[in-house]
Amino acid sequence: MVSELKVSIIMPSYNVAQFITESITSVIKQTFAHWELIIIDDCSTDDTVKRVEEFQFDPRITLVKNEKNMGGAGSRNEGIKLAKGRYIAFLDSDDIWKNDKLELQLNFMEQNNYGFTFTSYSTMTEEGHNKGKIETPQKVHFSKLLKHNYIGCLTAMYDTSIFGKIYMPLVRKRQDFALWLELLKSFDYAYGLNVNLGSYRIRTGSLSKSKIDAFKFYWIVLRDVGNCGFINAAYNITCYLFIVFLKKKNVDLYNKLFIR
Repeated sequence: MVSELKVSIIMPSYNVAQFITESITSVIKQTFAHWELIIIDDCSTDDTVKRVEEFQFDPRITLVKNEKNMGGAGSRNEGIKLAKGRYIAFLDSDDIWKNDKLELQLNFMEQNNYGFTFTSYSTMTEEGHNKGKIETPQKVHFSKLLKHNYIGCLTAMYDTSIFGKIYMPLVRKRQDFALWLELLKSFDYAYGLNVNLGSYRIRTGSLSKSKIDAFKFYWIVLRDVGNCGFINAAYNITCYLFIVFLKKKNVDLYNKLFIR
């Protein structure tokens, strides 16, 4: 039964005092209650830790404070090491989940015997205003993911009872994309649940906003984690650029070609 399962939620944090209360609250409000939330603070200099400590009344929430800055991948890996749950899920400290996210996704996994899944989600402005839904394909395999990262980090979940814990490669950016590739070296597919179960916050000046860096680190992950030779990496990154362009310019055509 899903009610007997336990999910470990990994949440890295760094200077997110203005957002993290909302993120934690979205976990506490889950209709599925058998979870643990591991928050790894990466040497924040604002009131992030103070905001987290306000939730210490809930024994399901654990705060870990890094002694030195470890970055997103290192912090998430510390959380994965400590995780006690069968399932590993991810939620960044400025994103939020719908109340039934865990319940619906766990049912989807259990009923279909899926080991690695993701869902649709919406994007929102830094102030929390909705921008629109990001659809999800029915499933993706390793070679399809090389061409475009269809998996939103706040939606991914995998079952450790199948292949054990799988950790994020230590790259500065695109760590989530790198982890999905590592997972798809073991799992045949990641299966998509096309239901909007969370909101991803687009922050002004965030790391993900740098297009040059996004291109650079996508290339690095293709080469180092995707094991792509130069020609194959060039082909995949060309596909990536085309898909991103189409997604922005004609979302209906994007959905027709790559989602539906």
